[in-house]
Amino acid sequence: MSQEDLQKLQRDIVEASAFIRPLKTEMSRIVAGQSELIDRLIAAMLADGHVLLEGLPGLAKTLAVKTLAQSLNGKFARIQFTPDLLPADVVGTNIYNPQEHTFAVKQGPVFANIVLADEINRAPAKVQSALLECMQEKQATVAGTTLKMPEPFLVLATQNPIEQEGTYPLPEAQIDRFIFKLKIDYPNREEERLVAERMGHPECMPHAMPVAKLEDIANARKWVDKIYMDEKILDYILDIVWATRPNHRSELSQRQSGAKLDDIAPMVEVGASPRATIALVVAAKAMAFMEGRAYVVPQDVKSVAHDVLRHRIILSYEAEAENRTQDDIITGILNELKTP
Repeated sequence: MSQEDLQKLQRDIVEASAFIRPLKTEMSRIVAGQSELIDRLIAAMLADGHVLLEGLPGLAKTLAVKTLAQSLNGKFARIQFTPDLLPADVVGTNIYNPQEHTFAVKQGPVFANIVLADEINRAPAKVQSALLECMQEKQATVAGTTLKMPEPFLVLATQNPIEQEGTYPLPEAQIDRFIFKLKIDYPNREEERLVAERMGHPECMPHAMPVAKLEDIANARKWVDKIYMDEKILDYILDIVWATRPNHRSELSQRQSGAKLDDIAPMVEVGASPRATIALVVAAKAMAFMEGRAYVVPQDVKSVAHDVLRHRIILSYEAEAENRTQDDIITGILNELKTP
């Protein structure tokens, strides 16, 4: 890309991303202490992906997603997954009309712009599969009729990390379809004080104002795709993903010839899939767009690497015995690999 083309693209990106700042400001006005969650939700929408969220109850997951929908003037739906839930409860079913003696399709709650799938691992596999079809194919089949999902369409699925009895864990192949897996921790003391001041009066619960439109997201996605990524950045992404694969480290680029990854190899049973490479590329471009930049820098890749990769790496028994986590592995890889 020529310098002149890049400058023109920069002007277009600045104009197209103008809605990001007021959107983040409005969400932060309602949701205190979860700035990273807000950033990743917006980035997932720009990247046309979905988010798997792991965190304890009461950390503003529902509020954050609902606020995003309100800020975009979009439709929000919350589905509480339980063991007795049926696929028809999610996607909809045929309803008989006795006056006209006909059947009509009644759409389920999944037909919304932003869907919160609360405790997705509490529902049986067939219900999880119904939701994952909506996520992957952007459509749902209801009584033989195929219906398109609204655009944009974002699913935020949550899991509770401490109550695992009686759950149906998501298979690795399905977890791989989420662009991000986020781990939400407690806010710090000052942030929690702010939460108490804002939410201590139930009758005065704040409501987000629409500061952007759904069309802004659709338009932004076109520009995210056009953001420039240098070959060196792409090689860096490939190096990160290939470094997670135990028997493929010989495939790393020449730049990484001095990387010491021997300690990491025994810790990984299965490395990240090619879908991780695609997710890193798109997520890095989304982060650049949110900053109003027409090009990707290494920090864009680093900032999303943990969220993109942590659910795509399966640890070995040795790693579990040493209490090593996926985040430890990713941090070790990022520390060893040379940045372009």
